[in-house]
Amino acid sequence: MDTATMMMLVLVASIAILIFLILKVKIHPFLSLILVCIFVGVATGMPLPKIATSIENGMAGTLGFLATVIGFGTILGKMLEVSGGAERLARTLLEKMGEKRAPWAMTIVGLIAGIPVFFEVGFVLLFPLVFIVAKQAKMSLLRVGIPLAVSLMVVHSMVPPHPAAFAITTTLGADVGKVILYALLVGTPTAILAGPIWAKFISTKCKTGVLKESEENAATPTENLPGFGITLFTILLPLIIMVGKTISTLFLAKDSALLPIVTFLGNPIIALLISVFVAYYTLGLSRGLKMKNLLTLTEQCFGPIAGILLIIGGGGAFNAILVDSGLGTELSKILMSLNMNPIILAWLIAWLMHLAIGSATVAMISTAGMVLPMLAAYPGLSPEIIVLAIGSGAIGWCHVNDSSFWFVKEYLGLSLPDMFKSFTAACLIASFVSLGGILILSLVI
Repeated sequence: MDTATMMMLVLVASIAILIFLILKVKIHPFLSLILVCIFVGVATGMPLPKIATSIENGMAGTLGFLATVIGFGTILGKMLEVSGGAERLARTLLEKMGEKRAPWAMTIVGLIAGIPVFFEVGFVLLFPLVFIVAKQAKMSLLRVGIPLAVSLMVVHSMVPPHPAAFAITTTLGADVGKVILYALLVGTPTAILAGPIWAKFISTKCKTGVLKESEENAATPTENLPGFGITLFTILLPLIIMVGKTISTLFLAKDSALLPIVTFLGNPIIALLISVFVAYYTLGLSRGLKMKNLLTLTEQCFGPIAGILLIIGGGGAFNAILVDSGLGTELSKILMSLNMNPIILAWLIAWLMHLAIGSATVAMISTAGMVLPMLAAYPGLSPEIIVLAIGSGAIGWCHVNDSSFWFVKEYLGLSLPDMFKSFTAACLIASFVSLGGILILSLVI
């Protein structure tokens, strides 16, 4: 058996083992990734001390930057949650657009409010508004809820500072400002087509369960909510700074005295640090909170992200093992021999990984490690486009092995068949539509 064939068998076996450990044995994805790293190292003949070193370096290299960024992003999300900022955004947009356009309003809210928060957090924050608006507009929960869920999923998979999107942006050496800009260009029409347009069509073919109104669904008094403008500014500030840096560097001369300052401020760590302290004031201190309250809130927000950080670190270790074992080089040769468009290939790998594993985050991190060695053969290919392609592929196939699937199902009160017809289908539509947008975008950048 030649080396290339052996390496590919090891890769296939490693993915199969990863799926088996997560889905059947119910081992946490972080532990599963580390076990698979050891398997790949042993199977490819790496010295045992080198396997341990490779895992250590992969974890450290990935989390050294990302842990800081994700920590800051989580604080922003917590401030949005406790201040009522998400509810303010939703209410204002619904008032301006009207209840009959509620699905469109919830799409916009999801795209904005989803930037600093995880999918589940965003859905929990905004579901009370979904319930109230659906009742007032005499629409089904599905008609209003699916657009929100899809827009949150699009942002979750494609737009930094979300952890997986940020992780693969770093892994592939892409410019974070460009990734944000391109992701919003592609993601907005994607969320519209797979959200309110698809929901309007499919809502007549599905039956939403009857849910009882509770205190959780009660609206917060308007006077207790922050202002719309300041909330929107606070949420978008890190994106404004990072995208601003990317745009500024296109026009500033290389010897400009402003360039080092712009580059420093536009670094994701600095941009998010600035945004955190702005959020402390706009969504905290200015609304009566004290520094001791902010300290407590900050401490509370770090616990839930530990699992995400470890999964991303495990993905970094897997990437390092692929490279150090030589498997990545062989994989690159195989992938290039397929003569497939590299954008479609990156999308397809992430699409299949999410289908098999049930986690968009794990699918994206794993795909980045497989695709990275291939990029050297395509020097003219924008790494930002590949980041989007991986995120686009990971949107698809949200089904029974994905916790998000059950999360949406229970909140919307849908049957299993109706969940497949509505949310799973919406994610697949979003995945294909965004791929089309990425392919078009790749022609002009």
